[in-house]
This record gives sequence, C-alpha cells and structure tokens, in this order.
Amino acid sequence: MPDSTRMLIEVTGGDRVEFLQGLVTNDLAKLSEGLVYAALLTPQGKFQVDFFLVPWKDAILIDVAAPYGDALMRRLTFYKLRADVKLHELKADVTRGVNDMPQGAFSDPRHDALGWRAYGPGFAFEEQPDIDWDAIRVAHCIPEIGIELIPDDSFILEVGFERLHGVDFRKGCYVGQEVTARMKHKTELRKGLALVDIKGAAPVGTPIDAHNKAVGTLYSQSGGRAIAYLRFDRATEGMTAGDATVSYQRD
Repeated sequence: MPDSTRMLIEVTGGDRVEFLQGLVTNDLAKLSEGLVYAALLTPQGKFQVDFFLVPWKDAILIDVAAPYGDALMRRLTFYKLRADVKLHELKADVTRGVNDMPQGAFSDPRHDALGWRAYGPGFAFEEQPDIDWDAIRVAHCIPEIGIELIPDDSFILEVGFERLHGVDFRKGCYVGQEVTARMKHKTELRKGLALVDIKGAAPVGTPIDAHNKAVGTLYSQSGGRAIAYLRFDRATEGMTAGDATVSYQRD
C-alpha cells in the first residue's frame, strides 16, 4: 500500500548527476542498476539524513522520510549555487512490499528482506496483509532515521552503512568523506549498532549498563531481540536496560 511517511524530491537539470555525486555517500553510477541508498553528512562526517536515489525519466528522485524532507531540500539548495540543478517536491505514490515484485518496481538495496519499492500510480500487485516492518528491521539490524540514525550525531560506519550498501569508498570526494575514510581504515570499530537478546522491554533510548559502567543505548525491539548501540569492549555479561536484561552474542 502507498507509504505516506515519505517525501519525493525531483532533481532535474544538466548538472544533477555531478551535483549529487559531490554530496552523497554512494556512487550515482549505480543508478543504472536500480535504487541507490545513500546519506548526506556534515563536513565533520556525521550523519544528517538518509534516502534512496531513484532513476526517474530525465531526472533523479530522492525518496526521503517526510519529516526530514524540507530540511534536505534547504540543504541541497544551499549547496546548489550556480549549478544547472532544479529541485522541487514531486507528489507521487511511494509503495513498498515483500511479495513478488511488480514490473517497474525496484529492489530495496539495503537487504533482500526489505523487499521492493515502487514510485507512481498504477502498480498491479497482490494485496498483502500488514507487514511488521519494525520486526524485519530488528531481525536484520537495519537502522531507521529518528531512532537508531541520529542526525548530527551518528557516524555511518558505526550504524552499518557499509553492510547496507549505503557508502562507496572508490567514488571520490563528497561532504564528510575524509572522516568516513579514516574510520574505514581503522583496524576495527570500537562502537556501533548490534543485535542483542532482550528479556523484558524498555523505552527506545534507554541506557544500557553493566557493572556500573555505561555500555550503550537500547533502540528498536521485537520478538525478544533489539537493536542496540554498544561500546563493544564493555558489552559483557550482566547488561541491563532499565528493568530489562540484555545479552550480546559476538560473531
């Protein structure tokens, strides 16, 4: 069914590819293969907003969470300067599903379990029951903006962007690229998102502690599992989040 939580920004003009290529974390050459998942970062390498880039007629669509769409439009306008680029909101349906993909739809590039996305009216597909998207996200540790993805705070490698095919390390410069590249070449990340087992429940954002030391933060929960941001060297036995108990099984 149509997803009313999304906003579409149509990017047109002769410089649209070069313009976006110098801003976002992924390589626009991949648009020839379908959707491209990417983010816009601050110059300091911190996450601002994530979105899908969509090949669309003589344009590129940006499919972004609606509450962040206006701010993204303003940010892109700020960067536009004299480039031959035009930006405007496009009113069109955004549909997603996990059954057989209709003709003209696109696979979600983050994970096969997230199914497909389609743009515009007229998509014929078998009606499906309500899908528990949060359960899918938790099962595969897929973060969502406003929950696990925190604007002006998160670093994309700590929240799984490489695993979710949201960053390209060979495309060249973009805003925040230097910080991201330095993190990539560390021997290992000391903090990041991980799946944990949970007994009980606690509100999103509840601190996780162990032996009177801060370990991280608890986020989305479903079916006895949860997405958590952890400091890995402190993720030991005896973790709690409020009244819930938390355990982390290392790979």
